[in-house]
Amino acid sequence: MYPAEEATPVKQTKRLVWFLTIVLSLSLVAAACGDSDDSSSDDGGATTTAAGDSGSDSGSMAGTLIGAGASSQKAAMDAWKAGFQTANPDVTVNYDPIGSGGGREQFLSGATMFAGSDAYLDEEELAAAVDRCPGERGAINLPHYISPVAAAFNLPGIETLNMTPATLAGIFAETITNWNDAAIAADNPGVELPDLAINPVHRSDKSGTSENFTDYLAAAAPDVWTFGPIEEWPGDLGGEGADGTSGVVAAITAGEGSIGYADASQVAGLGAVAIKVGNEFVAFTPEAAGRIVDVSEVVAGRGEFDFAIEVNRTTEEAGVYPVALVSYHIVCLDYPTQEEADLVKAFMTYIGSAEGQATSSEFAGSAPISDEFRQRLAVAIDAIGVAG
Repeated sequence: MYPAEEATPVKQTKRLVWFLTIVLSLSLVAAACGDSDDSSSDDGGATTTAAGDSGSDSGSMAGTLIGAGASSQKAAMDAWKAGFQTANPDVTVNYDPIGSGGGREQFLSGATMFAGSDAYLDEEELAAAVDRCPGERGAINLPHYISPVAAAFNLPGIETLNMTPATLAGIFAETITNWNDAAIAADNPGVELPDLAINPVHRSDKSGTSENFTDYLAAAAPDVWTFGPIEEWPGDLGGEGADGTSGVVAAITAGEGSIGYADASQVAGLGAVAIKVGNEFVAFTPEAAGRIVDVSEVVAGRGEFDFAIEVNRTTEEAGVYPVALVSYHIVCLDYPTQEEADLVKAFMTYIGSAEGQATSSEFAGSAPISDEFRQRLAVAIDAIGVAG
């Protein structure tokens, strides 16, 4: 078991070093014992790994795997890279956390082998993926990372606030502009709210986190948030823009009275909003966010290997945190070479394994996907191959 403590950025770094040391030691022991490698190699030097395995035990793969996308996945991706590359020392995994929109654009242009994205490919992008990926099977969405999106704020002395969906939407639509507004006070009796202007902080880049957050606002408070789900913030709204998850967190931290939205793994030390769901206020936790998948459905009409999730933002199920990020890895079903196919398949297998999901949960605070869902994703990953 890993140490159970709050995953602040400093502690995450220490844990990652500790984790890397342990895995490296195990790899060296395995090598010293002369374990045989049962996986098969092709002419490109890559090793095929069965989709049911962890994907981190072959030790003989070689090559460079290039990805880009969601900054929300950065902490998890750092841990996934460490585990996978330690077990496969001849593999280099490069991931540029440029944001979901940029990641999808890079993937669809053929610049990367996979994308990380907080939004699944839409219909237009799916059609573009048929041209981008060799063969005719296009690309699929694999929901590997589930995490709460926190509405985090900077009010000294206040660690948590209750808010209805309409109140939260009103803050970002700028119809609620002061912290002592009656709507905020009504749900927080006994809390001394300051007479202080609210500074709403939003992503300035094209962001899947923005799309997830505004999708919630549009679904849960449509009369207040009338802009719909958006990846790019409307130009006619004010507030402070910041680039990437780290930029939003830095802006909130720097400005008393600020509030913004970010992957919950990144907001340690800030106050956080508990959202009203049904008759209760639910604070973010990985477990509460993970339950959103149980009350949601896979988008209909897509291929058998595609797992885009239609997140149920208006659930009244007890204990569910509805402002949850379902983040994907987008991959081709066919690649031009066996080496590329094997590298992508092995890395995605590792990420979706019990080991990979536990690593993400420990170092990034995400909710591990269920065993049943992991098995369904394993079938899709196993379908990755080479264009004929």
